[in-house]
Amino acid sequence: MSEKCQNTVGCRGYSQCMLSRTATAALPAYLRRTDSPIGRIEVTSDGEAVTSLSIACAGQLPLDGQPEHSTAVLDRAVAQLTEYFAGTRTHFDLPVATAGTEFQKAVWAQLANLQFGEVISYGELGHATGRATAGRAVGGAVGANPVPIIVPCHRVLASDKRITGYSGGDGVPTKVWLLDHEGIEHRS
Repeated sequence: MSEKCQNTVGCRGYSQCMLSRTATAALPAYLRRTDSPIGRIEVTSDGEAVTSLSIACAGQLPLDGQPEHSTAVLDRAVAQLTEYFAGTRTHFDLPVATAGTEFQKAVWAQLANLQFGEVISYGELGHATGRATAGRAVGGAVGANPVPIIVPCHRVLASDKRITGYSGGDGVPTKVWLLDHEGIEHRS
């Protein structure tokens, strides 16, 4: 990943995470890319569910060198993402399979319950997952979300509605676009 990408992303772990995921993980069985107002998007699947979604960072996607090989669930995902960006879809109806710790999965489950335009603070997310004082762990789990947008980690803000970072795409500008698209009040 480029030096520019590493420096522009809101979460330092993003570049390392994306590099290590592509370097050490097996290549996905299915892969599809699409254009969007926030840059190119890459969605992967195991054939049954969406397993990851990546937003281009400085124009690059983690699996840019790999050929596309779609499946029905990826075709549905791209169609639903297109509708979301067009403003005609407010809820995703897709099977998602995520790999992570039990705590990460608990955080992602809470995020999946957020409705279009609804926000939650890191503290509220910590309370909801039984870790009221684990702000750093909550932030880490939010940042590790493998399927942003579909599991809406962009809807997490500080308690004063401040944006504290974003690990997808080009970082905070990507999150600002998503929040503005959903009409969510925020502070930069």
